[in-house]
Amino acid sequence: MKRKVSRVLALGACAALSMAAIAGAASFKVKSGKLEVTLGGTVSPSKLPKGQLAPVKTNISGKIETSDGSHPPALREVIVDIDKDAAIDSTGLPVCKPAQLQAQNTINAKKVCGAATVGSGLAHAEIAFPEQPPIVVKSPIIVFNGGTSGGKTKLLIHTFITVPIPAAIVTQVVVSKKGAGLRSVARIPVIAGGSGSALDFKFTLGRNYTYKGKKRSLLSAKCPDGKFRVSSPKILLKNEAAIEGFPAQTVLKGSVLVPCTPKG
Repeated sequence: MKRKVSRVLALGACAALSMAAIAGAASFKVKSGKLEVTLGGTVSPSKLPKGQLAPVKTNISGKIETSDGSHPPALREVIVDIDKDAAIDSTGLPVCKPAQLQAQNTINAKKVCGAATVGSGLAHAEIAFPEQPPIVVKSPIIVFNGGTSGGKTKLLIHTFITVPIPAAIVTQVVVSKKGAGLRSVARIPVIAGGSGSALDFKFTLGRNYTYKGKKRSLLSAKCPDGKFRVSSPKILLKNEAAIEGFPAQTVLKGSVLVPCTPKG
């Protein structure tokens, strides 16, 4: 199939793979032709101090589908900007390196990097080979701390598929300062040589721990004005399987105000 030119759609709502919907509960569905993308998240606790950061954990979910049931484009990159009321800090946590997770199944990934675990969940992907029925595969998600260096915190999202051949998929998420806030960049590797696309995912991110006698949290947030400002300049999906009816790539962008409840 001849690839079409890419389209950029400005949308009025957005969230992302890593730290979208950092407080309260928020979800949205956006459409581009036959493509439908739903993203959302919740946080615990939902009530947060006005003036100081408090530990939080966030549940992040997403769904990628098509109105006619055809194989969806592959999610490849998500960039999210979060305002100054959220923070990430992995100081004192054990660190896992990407090379340690390559070719590791879920059980072995836990053995190698279990001490660096900061999240877990479940994902489904669809593998679509030419002239064959699509195959849906399920995989546990494990999120590991990749360490902090030069003001950047890295998270490693590990999944493992067995079709068409056993393979580890390690998504690297880099969170860094952007102005007074944070920028999160997630890049998802090619799945099954371009024949695979994520269908859905849901995972919990966050960890409370003690380092040098002091209680710490990977994620923290405050709520001075009842809302968080989350924007995304880029959610990139690619039609790597060359499915009829989709452009070569689709880029979604937009922003959303996520509610939170101030206390104190």
